[in-house]
Order: sequence, then structure tokens, then C-alpha cells
Amino acid sequence: MKKLFIPYLLVFLGISSLNAQDIVIENKLQTIAIGSCNRQEAPQTYWSTIAATRPDLWIWLGDNIYGDTDDMTVLKSKYEMQKSNSYYQKLLNSTPVIGIWDDHDYGKNDAGKEYPFKVASRDLMFDFLDVPKKSPAWKRTGGYQSYVYGTGKQKVKILLLDARYFRGDLNRVDGVYQKNMSGSVLGDAQWLWLERELTNSDAAIHILASGIQFIADEHRFEKWDNYPKERQRMIDLIAKTKPQNAFFLSGDRHISEIASIEIPGYGQFYDFTSSGLTHSYASSTETNSHRMGKLVTTKSFGLIKIDWTNEKPRVSLEMRGTNGKLLDAPEMIFDK
Repeated sequence: MKKLFIPYLLVFLGISSLNAQDIVIENKLQTIAIGSCNRQEAPQTYWSTIAATRPDLWIWLGDNIYGDTDDMTVLKSKYEMQKSNSYYQKLLNSTPVIGIWDDHDYGKNDAGKEYPFKVASRDLMFDFLDVPKKSPAWKRTGGYQSYVYGTGKQKVKILLLDARYFRGDLNRVDGVYQKNMSGSVLGDAQWLWLERELTNSDAAIHILASGIQFIADEHRFEKWDNYPKERQRMIDLIAKTKPQNAFFLSGDRHISEIASIEIPGYGQFYDFTSSGLTHSYASSTETNSHRMGKLVTTKSFGLIKIDWTNEKPRVSLEMRGTNGKLLDAPEMIFDK
């Protein structure tokens, strides 16, 4: 998508205002497509399948390309390869796109705040996503963003969390990532921003997203549970602010699953992991005591469907193969 197209795109999307926290877009969301773990050099015919679901929005959930470099010229060229992909271009021409990074598009596998090129890398990500230059996100440190779609009682707030730029050290022993009992995932400024976004929000649905899984706590790979203080801080914040119909999105794992926990003082809270688009962890048999439904180990994308016909929204979560096949029966949430 050429930058010259952006002003027209903003008008088309119905962006009504920009403030210190949000991009506000009047268009109502009914179908949201999501995915992660996408090698820019791999075949990507699945974009036609995704476009055929007629999503109102696509959300990248990290590893949107595999950059893995300290050379920003190389990273830029890999973003350009992905953006110029003819199948992806067809999606861009029909569907608004937002997103957040994980590690490979950040620049280095499993990297955190120590990555020396994160400032330039952030700007390349925003350019790839066509984040409007008027967005407050450009003026902040890090890659986190906020979007509100819809009006009145049909607002959806999407909070894209940066779990890389500020993340503390993570050590691995015998292939198992160890817990960092004091380290941060989001950093102080992002935590303050997130609390402001959630406090007294009038959105009917709140979607939080980061590259790494939030609920899963048994596997040996990267996850929020490697930072117990931060994971509990998020749980406490949800219980404190009580955002309506809140759930989490994540990528990273090359598997797809839906997990759920009970948050005291709030209720059920979900994490929909959708990964990966070009490759998957086909041999995975990992357990997750919080899992609802199946562990999907084939290439897939996700769909979030919102039914606004009743007084309260009904949300279904679907995992679909890159051929469009339904891989797990829809999970209905917030349907009472």
C-alpha cells in the first residue's frame, strides 16, 4: 500500500478523531481476522482465503516477518518483500491492517530491551503497518498502540501491547526459560498508558494483544508467566478496571489454541493464540490445563466474529486452516 493512499484510507475508514490515547474509527467491527508467524519469502496464497472471509480488520500478532538482523537496511528490505507480495496486496486493498511485533520482526529471536536497534526497528514496523503519522503512537517510546472502532454501544477497543521494547532479561537453562521474578514486560510508561486506556472505558468489547501468550503457564518457551509479577499485575488491573468483555490475543507459538482462566472479581478471561501462517509446530503435543477445545498444530489463522443483534454482544472465536477449513468449533464467549 503506497503512502499516498493513506489520506484516502483514513477518510474511507471513517476516522473521526485522534487524541493522546486513541485512534477512533467509526466503522463497526463484525469480523476480525488475526494471525502471526509469517515468513516473507514463503508462499502466501492463503491471503486470498483470509480475504474471502470478508474481515473488517486484520490484526498482525507478531513475527509478521522474519527479520533477525542488526542491519536496518536488511530489515527494511524484508518488510518491503512482505508488503509487495501480490496476495498480501489484495488483502491490503480490501481490509484495514493493524498489528504489533514479536521477536523476529523486532530484530532478534527472544530479544528484549537490550536490542540496540529497537528505535529504528519500531519505525520500520510502523511504516509497514501504515500507522498514521498523526497517531500519538509515533511520539511514544515503544510500539504499543490503541484503536477504537464503532460508535455508541458497539465500540471495540483494541490495545496492542509491546512485550519486547521494555522487556527484562530472560535466561534459559537446558532449553527451559526461567522465571524473572522482578523483571518487567511492559515498562512503567506502558503500564500507566494501559491503565488509563482501561479505566472507565465505555467500549463494549476490549481486545488486548501481545506477541507472547498470556494465560499458558506450562510450556518451556516464552510467555508472560516467565514474569510472574507482570502477569499478576495484568490480572489485578483487569480486576480493578473491569473492562467490559475483555480478552487477549497472542501469537509466537506456531500452534493455535484458546485458553481461559477465572479472574477473581472479574470473571472468565480468554487468550486466543493464532499461529502460524507459513509454518507450524506440527509435532507439538504440549499440555495446557487452561485450554478450551483443541490444540491446533497445522498452519492457521483466526477469526473473531461479533454479533451485535442483541443488547449484549456475542463473540465467537474460530481457528481456520490456511485453506479455510474450520479446525475447531467456534467458542462462544460473552453470550449471556
